[in-house]
Amino acid sequence: MTIILTTREDINLSSVFRVAWKNDTVQISDKALQRIAECRASFLRLIETDPVPVIYGVTTAMGELASRRLELGERDRHARIKAFAAATSFGEPLPDRVVRAIVLARLANFLEGNAATTPRMAVAVAAMLDGGPMPMVPSSGQGGAGEILALYPLFAELSTRFDLEVKERGSLINGSPCAAALVADAALAARRRVRLAEKVFALSIEAFRAPLEHYDPALDALWGDEYEAAALRGLRAFLAGAGTGRRNYQAPVSYRIVPRVLGHAHRALASAERAATVSLASISDNPVYIPPDDGHPFGRCISTGGYHNAMATPALDDLAAIWADICLLCDRHASKLLNGKVSLLPDLLLTGRDWSDSDGHGNVGYVPMAITGYLEQAKLSAQRTFIPGTESAGAGQDDVATTVFLAWTKEARAARCLDAAMAMLAVIASQALHVTERTAPPALQSFVADIRSIVPPVGGDRVLGPELANLTEWFTRQVFEE
Repeated sequence: MTIILTTREDINLSSVFRVAWKNDTVQISDKALQRIAECRASFLRLIETDPVPVIYGVTTAMGELASRRLELGERDRHARIKAFAAATSFGEPLPDRVVRAIVLARLANFLEGNAATTPRMAVAVAAMLDGGPMPMVPSSGQGGAGEILALYPLFAELSTRFDLEVKERGSLINGSPCAAALVADAALAARRRVRLAEKVFALSIEAFRAPLEHYDPALDALWGDEYEAAALRGLRAFLAGAGTGRRNYQAPVSYRIVPRVLGHAHRALASAERAATVSLASISDNPVYIPPDDGHPFGRCISTGGYHNAMATPALDDLAAIWADICLLCDRHASKLLNGKVSLLPDLLLTGRDWSDSDGHGNVGYVPMAITGYLEQAKLSAQRTFIPGTESAGAGQDDVATTVFLAWTKEARAARCLDAAMAMLAVIASQALHVTERTAPPALQSFVADIRSIVPPVGGDRVLGPELANLTEWFTRQVFEE
């Protein structure tokens, strides 16, 4: 399938999903190409006016030499410089889907002429999404003030195919398409993780026989929060047709606050989706070209800080934090399920072993210890990301670094820890239903079947680690491949 791009509003979460996750191609519409060409022509007339306007990287040099004006004959030579020395980052590469999202987000500056670049450059960038291999973009070492350490290697090969004209190089490497793509990627994954969390906790609630009044529809209005109401509805949908014989007194706190905590997951998700929606369609170029109007017949070009995305990082931090909190709930639920005095479940049956030859809870009984390990890793990853300062040699103007690469890496790590914690809680809940010969509510039966196809109920001593690892990978695939 091919997505036709006409305006920057066409670059949104839906198009990122199709292009980055599902490998759809893109095409710039004729209307957009005409607009790009018209803005390019106006921009070229602008830089020929007298007095010559001060335009960073076009009529002036770059970086700490920005105060130096370029003579007319210097502009073309300056434009053709292949400054690949900026491609100094290395390490773990970003996934291909993220790189594709960056390329798509790059086009936002082009579609309405704000990059003042040529139609050929816009078409060339769009063609990078035609299905060929993507360039390797490191996720580490991104300490620049903007995103050029990532964008240089992304567009290096493309730029070698052209004799670059004024403003073309800047149109490739300036702005914040990486931030837009990273928060969009996290938001798309978060929606699926929240849904998985609702399944896992509904399964745990059923295994524990927690009173259903903890998730009563009356709470939707009593609590008065749309996100907590969404979590309550999600839990009730999976618990429809739940079994009888439930305890007639309240469950532990970790069971009663599930809709509150998952409500904040919905809230963090909404924040990430808003940040992605705004960022993907944002004009973040520097300098940015503003097309002609009544007061500016050739348009105007202004220098901005648009390349520093200040909303993506807090949104990513909030996701990482809620993943850590949900890991904690997984830890508490697992421990409570395995404590027969609290869960009222038979210790002997939960262990799958005879106490006479067991020195503990056996295979399943040790699972909460592993959850604790992932919980602590998630908490480390959920530390807030602060703006780093930078004053490296030769970068006189660049005294503040971007934050989004650090935040995305931490959020992704915390999310993978959550996948592991949810997988392990799901196994314990499945085991509890198995040993008490109960079936899951209808909406969870296929979910339980999938869990048991990877980690069958434990009836004797066996090494569970590899099976839990496989189930964790299955959870992650539900996020990215379903």
